[in-house]
Amino acid sequence: MEEVEVAPPQKNEVRIKILFTSLCHTDVYFWDAKGQNPMFPRILGHEAGGIVESVGEGVTDVQPGDHVLPIFTGECKECPHCLSEESNMCDLLRINTDRGVMIHDGKSRFSINGKPIYHFLGTSTFSEYTVVHVGQVAKINPDAPLDKVCVLSCGISTGFGATVNVAKPKKGQSVAVFGLGAVGLAAAEGARVSGASRIIGVDLNPNRFEEAKKFGVTEFVNPKDHNKPVQEVIAEMTGGGVDRSVECTGSIQAMISAFECVHDGWGVAVLVGVPNKDDAFKTHPVNLLNERTLKGTFFGNYKPRSDIPAVVEKYMNKELDIDKFITHTVPFSEINKAFEYMLRGEGLRCMIRMDA
Repeated sequence: MEEVEVAPPQKNEVRIKILFTSLCHTDVYFWDAKGQNPMFPRILGHEAGGIVESVGEGVTDVQPGDHVLPIFTGECKECPHCLSEESNMCDLLRINTDRGVMIHDGKSRFSINGKPIYHFLGTSTFSEYTVVHVGQVAKINPDAPLDKVCVLSCGISTGFGATVNVAKPKKGQSVAVFGLGAVGLAAAEGARVSGASRIIGVDLNPNRFEEAKKFGVTEFVNPKDHNKPVQEVIAEMTGGGVDRSVECTGSIQAMISAFECVHDGWGVAVLVGVPNKDDAFKTHPVNLLNERTLKGTFFGNYKPRSDIPAVVEKYMNKELDIDKFITHTVPFSEINKAFEYMLRGEGLRCMIRMDA
């Protein structure tokens, strides 16, 4: 544990007292310094909930005392993407893993003895206080329990939104979900809420199957149990393919299988997982000509400031259950335990209490 100095918020910035944060696979990926230019020292963390402590010049959307979720991607409300009903990929504030400073002045708000500590995804929530651009702050219902709804600031919204906003299964349709981690189970939850009749979970780890039943998954396929491609297995199970599929692994093979397992004529496949930088997607064009649709999504197509408060309300109205995603809780002083749980593949989300 290190004492860091957190500077006051500058123009269009908000300083937040973080009360709860959770560990997401992306934090572990960057902590491990895989696939990017490592920045050090850096404060990780991007799934969190807290209370606004102070605001900088020009901030009118939030004020001290507001309950908020800092979000790894933003919404400036002015660029072509923000003005489009179809996009959430803000030109100014979309995710940038290489930026370790604030946009306003290119400087960090964190320091130790005058030496800067870099930001992560514009959020850096593994700190009692953090400074975030106002466009990355979703103001939510103050009655919502922050130790639960903070998971909506990343993975759960990503998976749930991929299904309800992008795949859009109709009541009674079949959905295949590839990858049964937290994001995949959120996608399954989206299928359950949408009234899907069959939800087929695909994963290489059979230990995940029992847990997945809580999220509406009705059948399971482990590709290792079959001597033919999993898309053929699913096509046989469903009489030609599922109506919708959602891929949440980042594996290029899973992406191809997710696309090829949907029914011709109306099937829609949605890619969520992030591939390695040298990957290439390969399928025969006839799969598209036969009227299958392939889509991609980012953060479940939710605009952070405009849409996430309404997802929190879904939880408050018991239309969405997120409690079952939180499988462990640790005090901030034991944050390393959260990393250990994730590295061992135990549980889904570990809640980290900042006051302890």
